[in-house]
Amino acid sequence: RTHTQLIFLPASDDERTIGQALGAGADDVASPSMDDEELVARVQAQLQRRRQLLGLHRRLEGEHLLLELTQALGSTLDLREILSLMVRRIAEVVDVDRVSIVLGDRGDGTETVDDTAYVIAASDDEKLRDLPIRISDYPEIVQVIETNQPVVIRDTEGHALYRLANIEAPTRFRSLTLVPIRFEERPMGVLFLRRERPGTLDEKDMRSLGALANAAGIALRNAQLWLTLRERSRQSQFAHHRAESQIKELKRYVDFFDSSADGILVVDRAGRLAFCNPAACHITGRDHEALRGSSFLDVLCEDGHHRFLQLRDRVKDGEAFGNEDLPIDLPNGQRRVLNVSVNNMLNAHGGLIVSFRDVTEDRAIARELTKTKEFLQCVIDSSVDAIVSADMNGTVVLFNPAAERIYGYQAHEVVGLRNVRSLYPNDRAFSVMKHIQSREYGGHGVLQGYETQLLGRAGEIIPVQLSASLIIHRDRPIGSVGVFKDLRAKHQIEAQLAQTQEELQKQEKKTLIAELAGATAHELNQPLTAVMGYADMLLRQIDDESRLGKIARSVMSETERMAEIVRKIGKLTKYETKAYVGDTKIIDIERSIESEPPLDSHLTETYESSSRRPGDPTPNPNDR
Repeated sequence: RTHTQLIFLPASDDERTIGQALGAGADDVASPSMDDEELVARVQAQLQRRRQLLGLHRRLEGEHLLLELTQALGSTLDLREILSLMVRRIAEVVDVDRVSIVLGDRGDGTETVDDTAYVIAASDDEKLRDLPIRISDYPEIVQVIETNQPVVIRDTEGHALYRLANIEAPTRFRSLTLVPIRFEERPMGVLFLRRERPGTLDEKDMRSLGALANAAGIALRNAQLWLTLRERSRQSQFAHHRAESQIKELKRYVDFFDSSADGILVVDRAGRLAFCNPAACHITGRDHEALRGSSFLDVLCEDGHHRFLQLRDRVKDGEAFGNEDLPIDLPNGQRRVLNVSVNNMLNAHGGLIVSFRDVTEDRAIARELTKTKEFLQCVIDSSVDAIVSADMNGTVVLFNPAAERIYGYQAHEVVGLRNVRSLYPNDRAFSVMKHIQSREYGGHGVLQGYETQLLGRAGEIIPVQLSASLIIHRDRPIGSVGVFKDLRAKHQIEAQLAQTQEELQKQEKKTLIAELAGATAHELNQPLTAVMGYADMLLRQIDDESRLGKIARSVMSETERMAEIVRKIGKLTKYETKAYVGDTKIIDIERSIESEPPLDSHLTETYESSSRRPGDPTPNPNDR
């Protein structure tokens, strides 16, 4: 009856028929004799009445909806239930196709805080929850939030709002109505109504929607306050429960902590010590009462405070475990070093476990070992002999500067990258290891004074003297080490020495030959002089043509020949030989005196002076 007006047209003017029609629910009866103008007036009157009834009906529905939402606010604080009820009831009361609530904020209207809004409820989708949208894609929502005023778009097609924003207008929904949801006069979202056909809502509907939007703002704010109060209550209950759980959790560790040789402390959220075991008291030199309730920083020296706080913060930020050496001063004034570890096993309970042990002696030993290692490293680096060490797989682990000079490689090119076999030519590395493991060169596991060859970077063969041994750890070989002495300089010196010795031997032979030649010439010169003298006397006494004369001349000739040979022997300066009989060699006199001055020319002078006949003229040296 509120949507349709019925006018009855009877066939006659019978009053009984008219009464039955009105009794059956007709809103008016038109007589058959009624003229057209009266019929039109009656129809218009009924249409007016219908509009009045529809307005009244919508007003009653709106008031009923406000009453219903008020009752909902008084009966529940479930935000989702309130919003879902609101959009469904508005869609039922107002002639629209879709109602949704969009929450979004653009700050104070002058500065963009966030371009994201959320559709938290829709009348045509009960499962829709917190659908994110970009506010800049909805210029109508932007205008409502920025102006804090309702926006009504009768027809989206060709609307200036979309042309200015350069955004395509919606095609399904042609009519849009947006009402701001305010709280304390500030828009926190919009009540978004859409209809598929063009048109607008009347003023009464707009007033109802404004009241509903304000009610929605109150509901959202009240729900937010309630959630805040409920969250605080929940946090308080959780803190209480957590404290009880922490106590129960710590009780499980008490026996373990008490028996531990390491000092163990439990630090609460405030940084205070909530627990300390007996070892912690012993190591720090403080009793239980002095430690409990204090801060661990009170135990540490000032120069360790910053490092401990950094360690604690790293663990709180996600590291499961961390440790640091920190100094402490004992009550007796002695300074000790603690290795402090922090872990977050109790992070869920708001606490940290700090464990520590006294490492003063360990760190002192470590420093001494470091010094020893550095000293040994300096010895290795300063060695003039190459030192190369490898593990049992042959991988080079040590390559000192002397090895770099001998091989031509840099240490970073060899250590961890090359096998020791590549540093020897052919398969010589296997033979070296075989000799090390034998007892032939110094005992099992030792090789001493062994000359071998290495392979340089350029492929050159390098002669060296090697001393090597196995590295034994716990009765097991874990590697080998070799010390190489470069023999190239030694071999060069030896070659030069051999050449010098050969030259000395040649020089000694020359000297010996010269001395022997001089002595021989000197000794033979006297008898030859006598023979020549006697031969000359015979030639003077006998006839030259007689048989004795011929013999005397022959003796004289052979004697002169022998004298010439003696003169040549006196001129020997070098040692040259020639073949004689078979493999026998004799001195080649002609080659031995070639271009060499005589060593004892006075011997020849003596012979010539003694062989001259009395009365012979003194010979001219240029004539000889």
